[in-house]
Amino acid sequence: MIAPAIKRSPLAADLDHVMAHTQGLWEELRGEAVFITGGTGFFGRWLLESFAEANRHLSLGAQAVVLTRDPDRFRRSAERLASNEFIQLVKGDVQTLDAEIIQSQLGSSAPDRFAHIIHGASETSEPANRNHPSKVLDTLFAGTRRTLDFGARMGTENFLLVSSGAVYGDQPGHLSHLPENYPGAPDVRAPMSAYGEGKRVAELLCNAQGRSSKMKCKIARCFAFVGPHLALDAHYAIGNFVRDALDGKPIQVKGDGTPFRSYLYAADLAIWLWTMMLNPGATGTYNVGSDDAHSIREIAECVSHNSPHQPLVTVAQKPDGNRSASRYVPDISRARRELGLQVWTPLDVAVRKTIEFYQQPRTFL
Repeated sequence: MIAPAIKRSPLAADLDHVMAHTQGLWEELRGEAVFITGGTGFFGRWLLESFAEANRHLSLGAQAVVLTRDPDRFRRSAERLASNEFIQLVKGDVQTLDAEIIQSQLGSSAPDRFAHIIHGASETSEPANRNHPSKVLDTLFAGTRRTLDFGARMGTENFLLVSSGAVYGDQPGHLSHLPENYPGAPDVRAPMSAYGEGKRVAELLCNAQGRSSKMKCKIARCFAFVGPHLALDAHYAIGNFVRDALDGKPIQVKGDGTPFRSYLYAADLAIWLWTMMLNPGATGTYNVGSDDAHSIREIAECVSHNSPHQPLVTVAQKPDGNRSASRYVPDISRARRELGLQVWTPLDVAVRKTIEFYQQPRTFL
């Protein structure tokens, strides 16, 4: 039986792409409930978009419960998703997550269990990491511990931690792509190390939980991404480039343009995360991202080339020939080999689709 037609997302083509590469996995969610922390940000919006589409297309009867500190704000910014009958918002902080409080908010619609949990809540802003590192650490440590305890209480079978490539620390110049077994770590003296260290502790807690219980804990070490819903005013270089291009201003590269980065498109990201969550063959830790590396200057030029007005690219500093370029690029061979995951969307297409999204009227969000 096909569910009644509802107003589809403006990202319909992207969601068709997600569905095409996740066919068969969604049966794991039929009649089940998934609990999501960090469900109202960039990652969360894509998880909810694809969840809603799978629920509609396959009549899964699944329920997504999203923990958020400000439900009303999300309702204002994502009315279509927030009004979906299979998505429920509960108010709370991950550091004080409590099963009884969640169930009391849900009332008669509270599920008997949450078979799946995706834990993505964290403080990622640059000011917070620089000025309030203890708060960042508290959120990651206490939040992960409370979410794991919540999962144990609610009969969770599969737990996906959204971690970060920041756990590796600085990528050495001789290493073109970071593999999952690279033993690096953040420099604790660095002002921005709290986030990476916090994610390392979160991974430690998940691995400990997986050894001591029947809960299957999986870790997605995420790198850099581009796509609709990406914040254009945060500390993400490619988001800033898109913002400049949309404003009709020159695209400003603040450094010398030599660092290498790679960007996975948001629809591909959704495929990766749902595959790691729902594929029974997914185990342990996987890098999540693109392995197609480009310099920051090349990325800025790509944004310019795919923008309507093709603005000028300016580079603030001259490259230092005596210093090797920094890199932040994952080795994704394990995800390719074990789960069949790919980088389906080339960078230029990803950039063009992102720009087109932000040129559309905002009424559909």
